[in-house]
Amino acid sequence: MADELAAANVNRSYQLAASSIAIFTFLLFFLYPKFSSGQVDPLPFQATLIVMGVATFSFAFSSFYYYAASLSGRIADGERALYSRRGDRLWLLGCVLLFLAPSLILFTVKLLVVAAAWFALWLVYLFFVTRYFPRILTASKV
Repeated sequence: MADELAAANVNRSYQLAASSIAIFTFLLFFLYPKFSSGQVDPLPFQATLIVMGVATFSFAFSSFYYYAASLSGRIADGERALYSRRGDRLWLLGCVLLFLAPSLILFTVKLLVVAAAWFALWLVYLFFVTRYFPRILTASKV
C-alpha cells in the first residue's frame, strides 16, 4: 500500500469514527428521553447504540492499522499488507454497521414500513459487499 493511500485511509477512518460519535450523541440527545419515558421500543434503541459503538471502534481500530501500514521503512512489506488488510476489514465492518443504524432507528420510532425498506436496502448492500469486497481487498504479499 502506498504511503499516501495509507495516510488518506487513516484520515477517512478518523472522519467516519467522528461521524459515528456525532450520530451516537444525536441518538442519546433526542431518543434517550423518549426511551426513558417508554415512548420508543427499547430493544431496537439499545441495539442501535451497540451497533453505533461497534462501528465507531471499528473505524478507530482500522485507522490504527492503516497508520501502521503507512510506516514504510520500519516494517516489512508483508507485514504492511497484513495491517492494510486488517484495516480494510475493520473499515468494512464499520461501514456495514453504520448503514444498518438507520433502519434500527426507524424500528425504534416504530416507522415499520420505512424501516423495512431501509433494512431491505441494507441487505442488498450486504450482498453487494460480500460479493465484491474480496476482489478489492489489499493483496497478500508473501
